[in-house]
Amino acid sequence: MTKLKVSPSPHDENYTKTSHIMLNVVLALMPALAVSCYVFGLRALFLTAVCVAGCVGFEYLCRRIMKRDNTVGDISAVVTGVILAMNLPVTLPWWIALIGSFVAIVIVKQLFGGLGQNFANPAITARIVLMVSFPAQMSHWAEPFYYQANGGLSTSDVVTAATPLVTGDASYKDLFLGHVGGCLGETCALALLIGGLYLAARRIISLAAPLSFIGSLALLSAVSGGNPLYEILAGGVFLGAFFMATDYATTPITTKGRIVFGLGCGIITFIIRTFGSYPEGVSFSILLMNILTPYIEQLTRSKVFGAKEAVKNEG
Repeated sequence: MTKLKVSPSPHDENYTKTSHIMLNVVLALMPALAVSCYVFGLRALFLTAVCVAGCVGFEYLCRRIMKRDNTVGDISAVVTGVILAMNLPVTLPWWIALIGSFVAIVIVKQLFGGLGQNFANPAITARIVLMVSFPAQMSHWAEPFYYQANGGLSTSDVVTAATPLVTGDASYKDLFLGHVGGCLGETCALALLIGGLYLAARRIISLAAPLSFIGSLALLSAVSGGNPLYEILAGGVFLGAFFMATDYATTPITTKGRIVFGLGCGIITFIIRTFGSYPEGVSFSILLMNILTPYIEQLTRSKVFGAKEAVKNEG
């Protein structure tokens, strides 16, 4: 007699595992990391290694202290570390990067229950905290290929350069190929585009949010008399659109919701860049939309055919 096995879903053994998704995200970020090492030298790799080691280490220790199952194996901490590094200038002291890793993993992620329970993107929140806490270090941009004069790891003799959003005079070629100052992951639009399209081709992400994010920013820039191509190539638009506005835990799950999320990111980014005192607005826009995600999902969720809304009891 054959016994039936009773177990909770999912029952399909071919479902995509979290570690598989995270590994694909890491692979998609490798072109941007490679370009950052080419433009800023080996210190870009060193800073990324510090962020990854810090995120993985803090997650392991935090889970042990909280006496919960360890989740280091899902590779989500590695992804957070790489994305955090992509949001930092190459000149940032390593100990500040470790503080950012602590904020991202312990405060934003683990204290809210771990992967899938956090309401905000850990890397973005950590970057904003570092920007507020260490404004001088977080706005110290190295000139491209500075390492050719001093060997690579030392930042004592770095020649600083303003970001393209401040100067407004970078060529499209330099913006596209990454020969400009800025954070590690803000320099090369081509590398980020390759990574984003790879994730879309593997069906890891939907292009609804990235396209609505980039499109709304470009449209508003054109309507206001700005340079739409320059606006989307400069700064962290591609990094934010493809790798942070597509986070499963902190963005809407419906297609309509993702479009609304992307539109909101584009509008807020435009407002901050145009009317704010800070030249960049991608991180703030995504964080604000993260907070609004539950409301966006509630307004855009599909209704079950034939279902009636519950009648509220009055009195």
